[in-house]
Amino acid sequence: MARERKQVAEAVAEAAKAGEAKTGGRKPRGRLSDVFGGEIRRRDVFPLLVLHLIAKDPTYGNHLIEEIEEITQGVISVNPNTMYPLLREMESKGLIEGRWEHPDRRTRRFYSITKNGRREQKRLVAEVEPFLDSVIRSVTLIKSEIYGEDA
Repeated sequence: MARERKQVAEAVAEAAKAGEAKTGGRKPRGRLSDVFGGEIRRRDVFPLLVLHLIAKDPTYGNHLIEEIEEITQGVISVNPNTMYPLLREMESKGLIEGRWEHPDRRTRRFYSITKNGRREQKRLVAEVEPFLDSVIRSVTLIKSEIYGEDA
């Protein structure tokens, strides 16, 4: 998993460098989350990613935000105003369970996945993959159309 993540990060970094080279050193405008943000939320990519990360290790909201940005090399950034309502909703549906790090005072709330959350994660893995494949295909076709087949 770490090797795959490193390969993805390297590919994203290479693409960013190539984009900067083609634009005279300027960073390309827009991020995937800006372009596909609404669709990513509607297609349950964020909930799937959150369940996936929580299933690996119980964690808290800000850490999830940081992990998503790290995984995507900053291409997708999650606003706390998106993350925390999502965590509360997932908790109310019984998909995750939250516990305060220090119950006597409100500090970080750590989330762990529940049995129902694992079932939902499995369902979303199957449901979301065709959408992600279509995003990859679409972006590849757009790039190929603009920059040529060798791009």
